Amino acid sequence: MADPRAGLLGSARRRAAGALRQITARPRIAALIARLAPRSVRTRTTLAACVSVAVVLLVASAAVLLLLRANLVRSVEAGAREQAQVVGRLAADGHLPNPIPLDHGSDFVQVTDTTGAVLASSQNLAGRPALTPTGTSEGHDTFDLQALGDEHHQRVTTLTADTPTGQVTVRVGASLHTADTAADLTTAALAALSALLVTTVGIVTWRATGRALRPVEVIRSEVAGIGDRDLDRRVPEPGSDDEIARLAHTMNAMLDRLEAAGVRQRRFIADASHELRSPLAVLRTQLEVAHTHPDPAVRATMVAGALQDTDRLQSLATDLLLLARLDATGHDGPQEDIDLADLVRTTAEGRHAQPHAVTLDLTDGLTTTGNPMWLGRLLTNLLDNAQRHARTTIAVRLGFDAEAGQAVIDVTNDGPAIDPAGREKVFERFTRLDDARSRDDGGTGLGLSIARDIATIHGGTLTIDDIGAGCTFRTRLPARRGPATGDGGTRPGTASD
Repeated sequence: MADPRAGLLGSARRRAAGALRQITARPRIAALIARLAPRSVRTRTTLAACVSVAVVLLVASAAVLLLLRANLVRSVEAGAREQAQVVGRLAADGHLPNPIPLDHGSDFVQVTDTTGAVLASSQNLAGRPALTPTGTSEGHDTFDLQALGDEHHQRVTTLTADTPTGQVTVRVGASLHTADTAADLTTAALAALSALLVTTVGIVTWRATGRALRPVEVIRSEVAGIGDRDLDRRVPEPGSDDEIARLAHTMNAMLDRLEAAGVRQRRFIADASHELRSPLAVLRTQLEVAHTHPDPAVRATMVAGALQDTDRLQSLATDLLLLARLDATGHDGPQEDIDLADLVRTTAEGRHAQPHAVTLDLTDGLTTTGNPMWLGRLLTNLLDNAQRHARTTIAVRLGFDAEAGQAVIDVTNDGPAIDPAGREKVFERFTRLDDARSRDDGGTGLGLSIARDIATIHGGTLTIDDIGAGCTFRTRLPARRGPATGDGGTRPGTASD
């Protein structure tokens, strides 16, 4: 006797194997679908247009065929009902002929009494027994009409009438051959027309999409051919004012930015190399002289000079690192609510002794959001620049432009004014105007550039304005009024630098 557990185990194994085959088949099917899926936009667009039109035509054709057939069947039923009513009136009057003549469109007529006996019929049903229902179709009774000797698609109308000898049943069968023929012809015509329309839509969509995407392909090939050494090339811009033209314009604007960034990078590298090479050469010379010179006083002088150049190199490296960090992080730095008056006052008063005093005129209660360390560096750079070029005094004023919602920080020194033609140039990296070319003042040529980058990152601006005598650097930052501190107004003060 077979062990039933073995049968159960075998069945479980077969089910597990079938499930495993289904699981392993799914990735293969997905991969096959992915390989067969069209990859080009032109092909996908054409297929989508053809499928959409085909679906619409299919629904419309089905609706037309249903309405047509319904109207034709209704007409056939009306004719059969009319003949049934005529036969019923003849039976009621006692003038029922046998055989019963057929009207146009009718296949047969049969009249039976309550016992099912045939009283009269058309010629083609002469001698045949009474028709009995065999089922229903489309809500109507169906009959076995093989007695007619042919396959017939008919609609049978049944009507009862009262006669002098009792109630009779009249059945009239009307042929649906005309309706079927019309439906078949209409179906064939709609199928041919739909195929023609779908083909036409496919051809038109294919050509129109190809023509529309041709500028995109030109742009793609042109961009693909642009290397890092020929960023001056531009993609052609179509004359039309459409999405393709805007794409080409955007691509050219991006290439403009890339070219400008490349130029800035190359110039920055060249300037940084030059700025680093000069102090390194001087430092090497001083160390070589100090190493070989027998006089201790000369060696001490050389070492002091080397320390100064080392400090300058350290400042330059710090500025370069800060610029790289600003370029890399942008707005990603820490965001804090900053009291601007307190920041300006702390920055000015926390500096080491300087040759020129700094006068403060601050409006309390102004708050901005940003990185306090970077904003402090902005102020420090502006104050360092002012100290290098001031004759006697430096003034720092903090105000509020209520209409623009901005805090305005003016750092003014009474030194020589900057010519309007050079006011933008001073913010370029490693730029020194002719009256500030000396490296003995300790500047690296990066302070104002760093200050402007910090202002831009915080949503503000840094410009040079004509405000009285001397030179004024104006910083604008988004700010809001907060609770006032102290007396809540404008309070002058002096920071002894």
